Amino acid sequence: MGYGLLAGAIVAEVAGTTAMKYSEGFSKLWPSVITVAGYLIAFTLLAQTLKTLSVGTAYAIWAGIGTAAVAAIGMIFMGESAGLAKIAGIALVIAGVVLLNLGGAH
Repeated sequence: MGYGLLAGAIVAEVAGTTAMKYSEGFSKLWPSVITVAGYLIAFTLLAQTLKTLSVGTAYAIWAGIGTAAVAAIGMIFMGESAGLAKIAGIALVIAGVVLLNLGGAH
């Protein structure tokens, strides 16, 4: 159940961050509302996740996968550059999350 809540927290955080781009500095109402709601849901679910998962593992997955997902959304849907260095950086973030999880398994 912890990983399911964590997945929901990641989705909410990614939605909130994506909406933040469209809020234009919180000057547009609905993207701003979605941003605040997304982060409220994300932190609530993350807090529930911490009842069953270690903080290091949960936060590494939440931050790492969220960062990689937002970067990919930016490149695919928002016209941001998709150079080799950026793609390698996303791969390294994901690799870092995997390594942290492997290290926590012992």
